[in-house]
Formats: sequence, C-alpha cells, structure tokens
Amino acid sequence: MDYAKISAIADWPTLSTIFALHGFLGLAGYYLKFVRNFGIIARPLTDLLRKDNFKWSTAVDNNFSALKKAMWSVPVLTFPDFTKPLTIECDAFNNGTGAVLSQDHHPIKFLSKLFEGKIVKNKFI
Repeated sequence: MDYAKISAIADWPTLSTIFALHGFLGLAGYYLKFVRNFGIIARPLTDLLRKDNFKWSTAVDNNFSALKKAMWSVPVLTFPDFTKPLTIECDAFNNGTGAVLSQDHHPIKFLSKLFEGKIVKNKFI
C-alpha cells in the first residue's frame, strides 16, 4: 500500500458533492482488498451514488470516518505457503458477507460482498 495515498484518504474533507464522493470511493476502492469488510463499511457511501440520493447525514458521516480509520488499521497481508494449511473464515450480515483467507493467523486476502436485494420477514428477495 502507498501510505502517501492512505494519508490523502485519512485527510479527505467531508464530502459535499457527488463528484467528491466518486473521487474518494475511487481512491479508497483501489485498496479494498486490504480492508476487512470494505464493502459493508462503504455501503452507505455507495448508496449515495444512486440518482438523486446524495443526502449527507450523521450515519453516513460515521461510515465515512470508519472507512478512513479502517484504511489506517489494515494488517500486512502475507503470501501463502502452499505446503501449510489455509483457513477461511466468513461471516454474513443482513446486507452482506465478508471472508478472510489466512494462514498461521496472518491474513492473506479479504473479500466482502454486498447483497443487492432486501430482507423482508427473514426472506431474501
């Protein structure tokens, strides 16, 4: 990771336009494979990209801050040693799922995926 760019993400001012949001998500998204649950943390921000949906709120600001903080707290990823066992851990949420591939308790790769549908009465539609 380029820490000069991570520093730019951490110092990014509050977003006031959809163009600024695109710029922020573009730069932050470049590092999504390094951040655990990136998609889930960024979901409220990506939801603002929908047509006529840019409304900044306290909840969105909290996620904006959480994403910037997550960029600084990324672990160092390691390369796998295919002679040793690998571990996959995953978790599911109402709006997405996340997983980590690790070896000897060191992360190798993160994955997060948002669900596109809605959950209504415990059914995913």
